This record gives sequence, structure tokens and C-alpha cells, in this order.
Amino acid sequence: MNEFIKSQASDDFNRARNKARFDSIFNIINPEKKELLSYYDVKEMAKPKSQIYKGMQVVKIKQIIGSEGRYKDFSKAFLPKKEHLRQRWESIDRAHLGDVILPPISLFKIGDAYFVRDGNHRVSVAKMQGIQSIDAEVVELTSEIKIEPHMTKSDLREAVLKYERDQMLKETGLDKMLDMEQIRFTSLGRYEEMLRHIHGHKYYINQGIKKEISLKEAAQSWFDNVYSPIVNIIRNENMLSRFPGRTESDIYIWTIKHWDGLKWKYGQEYPMDEAVKEYSKIYGKGFFQQLREFLKKVLGIHSEKE
Repeated sequence: MNEFIKSQASDDFNRARNKARFDSIFNIINPEKKELLSYYDVKEMAKPKSQIYKGMQVVKIKQIIGSEGRYKDFSKAFLPKKEHLRQRWESIDRAHLGDVILPPISLFKIGDAYFVRDGNHRVSVAKMQGIQSIDAEVVELTSEIKIEPHMTKSDLREAVLKYERDQMLKETGLDKMLDMEQIRFTSLGRYEEMLRHIHGHKYYINQGIKKEISLKEAAQSWFDNVYSPIVNIIRNENMLSRFPGRTESDIYIWTIKHWDGLKWKYGQEYPMDEAVKEYSKIYGKGFFQQLREFLKKVLGIHSEKE
């Protein structure tokens, strides 16, 4: 083998690894920006409706943002993060430097973004060498969630949350009755769960009356008599400070579940305000615990096995 090509491939891998390390340091406050997305995580959030074989295509490498199985081995820029990738990476690079034609990679497509099924090292080498496009066999998964190449996992979660919220409001029209600006969730599936709470409240009210109330009437009663009183306790206890990054609506869902458990254990008369306070005491995080978790998250970037 040409020793120059062998040496060049080794240098290329070292350069790629150094860039990966630099990216880790540069994004130390927000490490998510450098993370390759997991295809399965995205698929679970996007809930695709169908799968279509699209055949061979030329795909822009900048649109490849995730991987089926190697999302922990490469960075968002497809830079190698682990030393054990060297042998395979360098063999692909040597083939590239020697003008050897490599087989096409295999990709999933969701929205405008692509995820590697097979060919992670080839994408990494191609990107490192400044290649703009790559031949790929593509399977497309259709979804109503708009996925774009610039998205992080948080961006995608926000897009799905917006979709869930919009769909719920479209189907129920609750925004015409309730102040929906006071109801915001950060976890997926919560708007559907909230709707189940309203239906449960509707069923409870209808047990004691002859004329069945409508969903919108039940929603207003739920908001006034269930949701708002719990949110007022959450505010009085300053619970948002103990659950960073969460909303009053998130805490409402959690405390309702906690309250139900306490009622099963101690009886149906267990006070709601005591349940909320107990939940905060057990699961809330004080300043020093939040600081420790932040430092652990940051320092964890440098504790990755090389």
C-alpha cells in the first residue's frame, strides 16, 4: 500500500478527532448542539404514517443529521468521537484517497432530514474531505411533523409539542373558552392526557345531573375547579424554582398523579394542597442540587471514553 496514503489517512483521522474535541469544548454550555440525533428517538416523536422505498438518490451531506445505531460514536458534524473508530475510518479514507469507488450508503428520510442506516464512516470521511453530496439508497417515512436539518432534539420536541397542541385545539376548540396561554407542557403526550382529565371531570359531573353537560362546559369547570386551584398552590409554593425548565402545567400533571396515589393510600379526603407540597418536597430540586447536576452535565462531556 502507498505509505503516503496510509500516513495521510492517519493524519486525517487525528484531525477529525481533534475537531470533535474542539467542538465539545466550544459547545460546553449547550452540548446538545453537537449531538447526532438517534433515528429511533426521532421516529418515536415524529410518529410516521407510512414508509416508502425511494431508491437511489444523490443526497446533500448537510441534510444527514442522525444515525440508526451510531449516534453516540459521531458528533452532529459526523466527526468521530471515539478512538475505536480509527481502523474502519482510516480504511474508508484510504479508499477515498486512492480513488476507489465505494458502494452507496443507506438512509432513512423523515421530512427534509436523513438518518444513516448503513455508512456512518463513509459519511464522516466524505464530510471531512469537503464532499457536498453522496449516493444513497433511501427509504422515506412520511410524517405530519416538519423536520429540518438544522434541528436539535430540543427543536424537534418543540415542533412535536406545537403539533400536538394545535391538533388538540383544532379538534376541541378549547382555546375559544379557556385561557390556553396558561396551559403549556414540555413533555410529549401531555395535551392528550389533559383532555382525558377533562373527559374524566365531565363524566364525574354528569353522574349527578339529568342533562349531560358538553365537553366545553366540562373544560371550563375543570379549569376553574381543578386546574386553577392546583396551579395557585404551585405558585404560592414557588415550585417552578424547584423544577427548572418545567411549567406549571407539567407540575399539575405530576401532582395530580401523586395526589391520586395518596388518596388510594390514605383515603379520598387527603388534602390536595398537602399532596402538592409533599410532591415538591420529595421531587423538587434545590439550588445546590441543580448546580451539581449542571456541573455533572458539563464535566461529563470530558469524561467520555476516548
